[in-house]
Amino acid sequence: MALSATEQSVTPSTPATDRLRPVRIWLYGMALLVLIMVVVGGATRLTESGLSITSWKPISGAVPPLSDADWQAEFEAYKQIPQGVQNSWMGIEDFKSIFWWEWAHRFLGRVIGFAFAIPFVVFLFQRRFNWNLAAPLAGLFVLGGFQGFLGWWMVSSGLSELTSVSQYRLAAHLGAASLLFIALVWVARRLEPAKPASSAGWPVWGLLVLILIQIVAGAFVAGLDAGMGYNTWPLMDGALIPHGLDTIDPFWKNLFENTLTVQFIHRMIAYAVVLYVGWLLWRQSKRGGFGGVHGWLPRISLLILLQVGLGIATLLSMVPISLALGHQALAFMLAGLVTAYLADTTARRA
Repeated sequence: MALSATEQSVTPSTPATDRLRPVRIWLYGMALLVLIMVVVGGATRLTESGLSITSWKPISGAVPPLSDADWQAEFEAYKQIPQGVQNSWMGIEDFKSIFWWEWAHRFLGRVIGFAFAIPFVVFLFQRRFNWNLAAPLAGLFVLGGFQGFLGWWMVSSGLSELTSVSQYRLAAHLGAASLLFIALVWVARRLEPAKPASSAGWPVWGLLVLILIQIVAGAFVAGLDAGMGYNTWPLMDGALIPHGLDTIDPFWKNLFENTLTVQFIHRMIAYAVVLYVGWLLWRQSKRGGFGGVHGWLPRISLLILLQVGLGIATLLSMVPISLALGHQALAFMLAGLVTAYLADTTARRA
C-alpha cells in the first residue's frame, strides 16, 4: 500500500496540498461508504435477508419490483431455494421485509461504484493527481468491483443445498471489504501533509494483522450463528477451555465448522489483542511517550477495550441486532485507526 504518488512531503500552505484536499475528502468519504455498506450487510445477514434475491442482475437489478406481478415473481423464485422451502410460513409481506434489506445492500454497492468512478474521472481531468496515483486508485475500483462478484459468489452458495450462505464465502467477502476499507484509509492518510518522522515499527503492523484476523474470525462466528450459543462469560460451557473443541474429523475443520471452536477462537484472539496492545503501550512509554502521532495508540487502546466490552455484551444478550452491528462497525473503525497510525508513522519517500 506504499504508493509512490502519495509520498509527497508537502505542507498545508503549498498548492499541492490544496489540490489534494478534495481527493482526500473523497477517499475518506469512500471509506465511510464502505463502512456503511458493511453495516447494511451485517443487518442483511442478521435478518436472514441475504438469499431473498436469487439472481444477479448488475444493471436491471437496480430497479426493485414495481408491480404485484413483479413481487410475486421474486417471491416464487425465493420459494424454490432451500431457505424459501424452510420458510414456507412466509407471506408476500414477510418476504418484502427481507427483500428490501438485500436490495438496499446491492443498491448501495452500485452507489459506491458511481461515487468512486465519477470523482475519479473528474479529478483526473483536473490533474489533481498524476498517473502514478491514478493507477493504484483504479486498482481500488477494481477491488471494489470484485467485492460485487464475491457477494454474488457468497449468495450463490445458499441457493441450491444450504439454507444460509457458506461461512467460508462470507469470510472471504468480509475480509475483502476490510482490505478495501484499509486501503482507502491508507491512501487518504498518505495524501495528508507529512508528519514529523517517528516510526511506530513492525509491532503496530502486527496489531493490524491481528485485527484483520479477528474480523475474519468474526465472519465465521456470524456465518455459523456461533454467537447464539454458549452465552456466558468468562466461562464457556462451564469452563475456561471447554470440552468438544475437536469433535469433527479431521481436526482442522473444527476451526471453521464447529460452533464451539469457532466462538472459542474468537474469544482467544480478543484476549490476545488486549494483551498485545497492552505491550504496545508499555513499549511506547519506554520509547518516548505518546506525543505527536503516537497519540493514536492510547485512543486505539481505549477503543479496543470498548470493543471487548461490546463483544461480551453482544454475547450475553444473545446477539441483538443493534449491539452486533455496533460490534462489527467498531472492528472496522479500529482497523482504520491503526491504519491511520501506521500511515502517519511510516517514512515517506523523497
